[in-house]
Amino acid sequence: MAIKINAPLSKAEAGRLRAGDEVLISGYIYTARDAAHKRLCEMLDRGEELPFDIKDSVIYYVGPTPAREGDIIGSCGPTTSGRMDAYAPRLIALGETGMIGKGERLPSVVEAMKEHTAVYFAAIGGAGALLASTVKERVPIAFPDLGAEEIVRLRVEDFPAVVVIDSLGNNAYRSEREKYEIK
Repeated sequence: MAIKINAPLSKAEAGRLRAGDEVLISGYIYTARDAAHKRLCEMLDRGEELPFDIKDSVIYYVGPTPAREGDIIGSCGPTTSGRMDAYAPRLIALGETGMIGKGERLPSVVEAMKEHTAVYFAAIGGAGALLASTVKERVPIAFPDLGAEEIVRLRVEDFPAVVVIDSLGNNAYRSEREKYEIK
């Protein structure tokens, strides 16, 4: 049975989640891929304020397809999270508590998650149309010149995901695979 959680995601709530937990996320999440992450870190380097409150934020690694007429968003499946690994520890240290994507993360990201109580969710790749159906509102926030990769605030209802890496460093990608390895 899926655990219903809300975003923004408090550190207390993030700390209760465990690798392998199925969740339904409702509330506000932000979209950002590698180009947007790079710009956010450049803003921090210049001492500028970020275009959204990073504290307790959940960032979805996605570049949605254009929406059809009458739709809020186009297909919005996750992208490979490793592209954000160079930037993620810095944003986690500033208060980001959740990331949604697919694929493994570098040890530096996992260490930041453990130190600052954050979790990594996996969304189902190839299910972009299903995921788009959970989006109830889309508000552009920053970097419109990036096109589909601009930062957007999404209001989602029951967005399905799985906790892949929890704030203790437990990794469902590894633990689940180990269950089926031939010894």
